[in-house]
Amino acid sequence: MIEPLLASVEALKTQIRHLDKEVLKQAKASKAGQLLMTIPGVGPITALAFAATIDDATRFEKSRAVGAYLGLTSRRYQSGEMDYSGRISKFGDGLLRSLLYEAANSLLTIVRKSHPLKDWARRIRKRSSHKKACVALARKLAVIMHRMLITGEAFRWPEKEATA
Repeated sequence: MIEPLLASVEALKTQIRHLDKEVLKQAKASKAGQLLMTIPGVGPITALAFAATIDDATRFEKSRAVGAYLGLTSRRYQSGEMDYSGRISKFGDGLLRSLLYEAANSLLTIVRKSHPLKDWARRIRKRSSHKKACVALARKLAVIMHRMLITGEAFRWPEKEATA
């Protein structure tokens, strides 16, 4: 009774490995995918999803508008004398937002190499929470990724870190 289930699990694992290889192949074949995967924490799925969602990067006048487009900026509430910022707006593509959050989380927790972005997010984490730091870093990553698509430059590590 269990043997057919185990055989189907093995078949699914084989299919997943095959699909992972195909996604990686597509990302490496794409110029935008290669460029975006130079960012630590950004893998082939995140790179392809970002390139597909943004499509034509020149349609945004400013790179910071991408954060709002993806729903990674805080929601404003203004009424009479009250004016406060709330949680993120969550407009835009939810899948890409979660992929960027995961990329930010892995940059913050897994990547060991020091970078000013990581230090900036750690300062936010000290005064707030880990989740808020990841959301803020995800927004900043979206802005950086958009700028990379516009300029065609790869992600750079700080000069002092590169020489060490």
